[in-house]
Parts: sequence; C-alpha cells; structure tokens
Amino acid sequence: MGIRLQTELCKIFQIRFPLFLAGLAGGPSTVKLVAAVSNAGGLGTLGAAYMEPEAIRNAIEEIRKLTDKPFAVNLFAVHMSDCHAGIEVAQLELNRARDELNIPHATMELIETPDRFAEQIAVLMEQKVPVISTAFGVLPEPYMRQAKAAGIKVVTMATTVHEALLAEQSGCDAVVAQGSEAGGHRGTFDVSIHPMGANIGTFALVPQVVDQVRIPVIAAGGIMDGRGLVAALALGAQGVQMGTRFLTAIESGAHAAYKQALLASTEESSVITKVFSGRPARGIRNGFIRQWDASGLEPLPFPVQNTATRDIRNAAAEQSNADYMSLWAGQATRLLTNGQSAEAIVAQTMEQARALLL
Repeated sequence: MGIRLQTELCKIFQIRFPLFLAGLAGGPSTVKLVAAVSNAGGLGTLGAAYMEPEAIRNAIEEIRKLTDKPFAVNLFAVHMSDCHAGIEVAQLELNRARDELNIPHATMELIETPDRFAEQIAVLMEQKVPVISTAFGVLPEPYMRQAKAAGIKVVTMATTVHEALLAEQSGCDAVVAQGSEAGGHRGTFDVSIHPMGANIGTFALVPQVVDQVRIPVIAAGGIMDGRGLVAALALGAQGVQMGTRFLTAIESGAHAAYKQALLASTEESSVITKVFSGRPARGIRNGFIRQWDASGLEPLPFPVQNTATRDIRNAAAEQSNADYMSLWAGQATRLLTNGQSAEAIVAQTMEQARALLL
C-alpha cells in the first residue's frame, strides 16, 4: 500500500490534513494562529502553559468565534515547585544582563512560581476543548479519566520510545515523537535522567516509536514542508507537528526582532540550552546564552530559572533586543519564509506532499 495523506489520525481528530501546530507557548501562540491552522485543515494548538486560567478561558472563547473546527490546548504536565538553592549567585550573574538592558537589579527575595496546572485543566474540562496536549509528561490519571469521560482527545509529546509507551499506557489517543531537531523545550519527562533532554534525531526516533506503540505517531522536529511530511509518513508516522515553520507566519505573535533573528539564522545557529528556563530547549545562540555559558554557572532548575529571567526577557522584548530574548527555533530555519499566512503554509505543505506522492 502506498503512502496516503488521509491517515487514521485525520479520522480520530476530525481534521482534513495530518498536520498539527505545536504549542509555541510564551508569546508566538495566538488565537488567530490557532484558528487559522484549524480552518486550513490542520489542528491548531494554543500554547497555554504560562497563561492564567481566565486568559485561557477567554482565548478558547475567541478561538471558537473564529473557527468551528477542532483545536488543541497545550499545557506543561509538571509540578511547578521552586528550588531556591543557588538563587543569590544566579541573580548576581543575571544582574549583568540587567545592566546591559538598563533595568533594576533583582531583589534577593525568594522567587515564587504559581502552580496553576489544576486550575488550567479545570478550564479545559469546563470548556470541553476538543484536544488536550501535554509536554514534560503525561496527563495525570484523574484528569485523563475526566478527559475520556468528556470525549476529549489527549496527546503527549515524547522524546524516547519509553516515554511513548508511557503515553500509550496512560490512555493517550496519539503521541508526538519529538526529535532533537525540534525548536523550543524538549518534551523529555525526566530531566534527572536526561539533564539536557533525550536528544534522538527525528529519523531515528519515529520508526522506533511506530514499531513499539499501537496509537498513531506524530513526527516532530525539523519538519518544515511537504518533503518532511512525506518523509515522516514513509517512516510510519500518521502525521506531523510543526512549530518553527509557523513562527514567521502573519498570525504569529513572535516579536518582530525574534522573527528577524529566525530569518537570519541557519542550521548551525541553534543550541540546546537551559539558561532561560532551567529546562533544556533549542534556541538561537545569542548574547544572553553566551554570557551565561561564560560564567560557568549551572542554571537554576525549572521553573525558578524561568521566573528569574522573566524581567530580562520582557525588557529585551520592549527594547527589541534579540540578544536577551529566548529565540526558540529548530534546526531547519533556512526553510522559513517571511510574511506567509498560516493558511498558505498549510496549503503549500499539502500541495508539495501531494506532488511528491503522484
């Protein structure tokens, strides 16, 4: 049997095309981007991990005004517990970045990161969102039971075969096999085992996951066009998840300086780093990463490092200074285009895939 673009994944998630938008938490994810991908035939995803519960509710309501198609909401399935060991030394190092941006030094008060996961999930259940997707782990069992009872589909990102098996055993309807080429945070469940994330390439990971699980596999990492989609399907995946490709879309909320940095980058520009958030993530190496790496300090664990650097990232955005922003990006940025709509990106991807399968 030949490769088909209408896969079982499309039936399960009631979408025309086997293409998911990645969560893109922290700014790039917008209501318009989510709705545009869903309206174009894919599955739009709201990156809601850092959002207040009420903001998530409002965003879901806005998405539903713009599309009647299925969409997903992505959360971090991890306990937000701050570890303050080493905070004083870290803040002294971060003050060097604050000096560069001419913003106040940090006070030495203890950082507190709110743990909103239960409240966030409650909103998703209340709103009966079509799909919940998680990073950093599977949806905890009580919430999985609630989701199943409500008819909500669940997807989890995995970076190893073992994680994919855990996702299947937990009741997930599909699993995203995230290769090391992927931009942004690694979906790795346990960073005590894999301190820099499990970094297996997409082409190595996908067929091994496909051979071990019975649920549909969605390939992610370095996939930017129809060629990547067809390659993923040839490896046994039933669809792809694309994130970096949509960062420069018209509907993306990525800062103009971020988009400019993406378009100027190459396959050699990105590194996996923990300096912005405390969890391994792939982004373009910039002044902040170089400055921290030169210090020799180990970043604080997630989420305290993320909370501690927020004022720096916010000030950098206000000043359009890409050297101090978290420029999450995958390894295939030469394939980016400027100013395309999300609808055009989906259409172009599918047209290219069809042409290859003729």
